[in-house]
Amino acid sequence: MIRDVLRMGDERLLQRAVEVERFGTPETTALLQALLTDMRDTMAHLNGAGLAAPQIGVGLRVVIFGVTANPRYPDAEEVPDTVLVNPVLTPLSDEIEESWEGCLSVPGMRGWVPRWRSLRYAGFDQHGHRFERTVEGFHARVVQHECDHLDGILYPMRIRDLTKFGFNDALFPGQDLPAEE
Repeated sequence: MIRDVLRMGDERLLQRAVEVERFGTPETTALLQALLTDMRDTMAHLNGAGLAAPQIGVGLRVVIFGVTANPRYPDAEEVPDTVLVNPVLTPLSDEIEESWEGCLSVPGMRGWVPRWRSLRYAGFDQHGHRFERTVEGFHARVVQHECDHLDGILYPMRIRDLTKFGFNDALFPGQDLPAEE
């Protein structure tokens, strides 16, 4: 089911989400299955690169992400479809990369956001199997953006230069999306 995405200003987006405590119980399995179905439907409907459970009003540490061909990110490298529960991010260096970001909770706007260039993320899939990946570039950016939602952080809070934050049509006249930089 397509759910409404909470928008910046809703206090629920500023709260820290709670961990999924158990896997494999009938209740947890049913809860995660229904949640993930709604998150996937909502993300696909809005052409998102990812979605965090708090964005649809569910305060659990669950994110999904994945990019193949996406009109909102036409030049982005592919990111595998991923369910990440109770994530832990570990930067692999101090190298920071800045780029444009948008968010389904901040519709019609973009900002120039600093993120770690490379990191390792670990967590669980929807079945409670632990996994980890080492990633960089756009994949690392997407993971950081979505996991920020779990800690009540929206990307505008990370912007260093507010002259590089605004509405898409004002920042990039005549373009639907910002140019890759």
